[in-house]
Amino acid sequence: MRTRIKICGITRAEDLDAAIDAGVDALGFVFYSKSPRYIKPLEVKKLLRRAPAWITSVGLFVNSNIEEVNRAAGESQVSHIQLHGDESPQECESLDRPVVKAIRLPLVNDFSSRSSYEEAIEVKSKEVEFFSSVCSAVLFDVDSPGFGGSGISFDWGILNNILNLTDKRWVLSGGLSIDNIKLAIRKFNPPCVDISSGVEEVIKGKLQKGKKDRVKIFNFVKSVELANKVE
Repeated sequence: MRTRIKICGITRAEDLDAAIDAGVDALGFVFYSKSPRYIKPLEVKKLLRRAPAWITSVGLFVNSNIEEVNRAAGESQVSHIQLHGDESPQECESLDRPVVKAIRLPLVNDFSSRSSYEEAIEVKSKEVEFFSSVCSAVLFDVDSPGFGGSGISFDWGILNNILNLTDKRWVLSGGLSIDNIKLAIRKFNPPCVDISSGVEEVIKGKLQKGKKDRVKIFNFVKSVELANKVE
């Protein structure tokens, strides 16, 4: 199975063009105003005029009310909604577009004991079951203060205990890069991957959040393609 690719946190026309030229499947736009990658819905509508048919467009929200999400999705004309906050399954069902719900997973060193690790797996398993029943897919991301785009990976070991609950309708995110994507595909064969900070520009050692690097995008897509061939 070919791994689908989404580039998230797009804010510029040249980055959208690069993603399309590289052959990605989905484009992500952040409608969370506290994010450095935030973009206005009407700006996304303009950007999407550059996209060809059959490209999926995704609006990312964090703890916005239903009316706000539906309004922004309508203004921007994105095809899907991605939720990264504390939204309930009932809220997901109330939205106008297909929903991908982020499940925030902890880091390796977040556990003080084996029992706390097992408790976390139990809690996350219930979340996956709840949201998988009402959403188009669930997305696994690290539990970071910025609600995504942190460049940090969660404890991948947890996936061994919860992937059987997803029915293959899941997305791998959180700290993905050109360096680790081949390992991720070899270990878990994800149907979809979502990357943001891993394909952003770095100037004088500082990550330029919201500004993608064309070469990194192409190299990431190539790495995914090569890993799929090996699989």
